[in-house]
Amino acid sequence: MTARLASIVPVWIVVVVGIVLVATLAEPSGYYRWLSIVFAFAILLTFALQLALSQTEGLVLRMTVSVGGSILLLTVATIVLLLVNA
Repeated sequence: MTARLASIVPVWIVVVVGIVLVATLAEPSGYYRWLSIVFAFAILLTFALQLALSQTEGLVLRMTVSVGGSILLLTVATIVLLLVNA
């Protein structure tokens, strides 16, 4: 696995695990609050992984892909949870 993927994929995995936990454990009225917390944690994890990588070349691209993918995953989860609980 390249350094680029090694710093991006773990964030997406954590986001998917967070989505599953929110969908199964949270009350429907609290979904959006908890999904926001998952997103905040994804941003913090992105920063931590990029700092641990200590490779400056491509930093902005890696962070953009990591956070952008997290936004996409959370958007899909939000739509699905909205449709399921409508």
